[in-house]
Amino acid sequence: MFICVIADYGTGDPAFTEVTQRLLFAFPHAQIHLLSVPPFSTLATGFWIAQLGLNPGPSDRLIYHNCAPRQDDPQARRDNEGEGLTYALLSNGVKVVGVFAGYTLSFIKDHTEELRVVNVSRGGSQFRSRDVFPAAAAAIAREDFSLLGDNLKSEQIPDVPPDRIAWIDGYGNIKTTIAAHTVNLQPQTKIAIRIGDVVSDAVYSDGSFKVPEGTLAFAPGSSGWSVGDSTQPLRFLELFLRGGSAWERFARPRVNQQVTQIV
Repeated sequence: MFICVIADYGTGDPAFTEVTQRLLFAFPHAQIHLLSVPPFSTLATGFWIAQLGLNPGPSDRLIYHNCAPRQDDPQARRDNEGEGLTYALLSNGVKVVGVFAGYTLSFIKDHTEELRVVNVSRGGSQFRSRDVFPAAAAAIAREDFSLLGDNLKSEQIPDVPPDRIAWIDGYGNIKTTIAAHTVNLQPQTKIAIRIGDVVSDAVYSDGSFKVPEGTLAFAPGSSGWSVGDSTQPLRFLELFLRGGSAWERFARPRVNQQVTQIV
């Protein structure tokens, strides 16, 4: 069993170790890989669920995610109650178990064979991803679907916003939610990009390295996945500063900030 844990605990946070320990209690021989997203960033969570789940990998695979801002109800919470647990079976057979909050299911909602509520307590612990949810995830991974409840409808899940920062990688490249096929520009077209209060000149490119050193490229990046029977995979555009950091160029923006193209 290959388990990917996606959560907003923070890089190096012992919470990852505690959750790993609970999952290994159920799957002693599992390979567990950890991915930390920014606090409360359901957009980054949803992006990585799709990027890891919809691309090739081990056949016996579970994605276990937890990003629960508890923003579904602004009132005081009783018994640490938060957003509910869900199960998704992706079109390639990958199982996904985690909290439905914000955009966590937005990237995969059109790529599922099954999408259902999991009938477990929504409260009972401040640390539900350690104390409440692992047992349900383990049951589902073992093909015990007795906890599954109502189907989730696609219209209950928000669409992916088409103009946001989805991720900033370790090189300072800015991955966006802008689908490459939605941009009708010729390669080498000069444009300007705005993020927050910063505007920068850029060059639209069909390949990030097809620009000189020091040039900001706006180009299809490495993120995306196959869509149905289409021979052309979905690709998202990235901002890439060759020889530097696009993130620094735009004054260190945050995930979910808007990206505006100015031709």
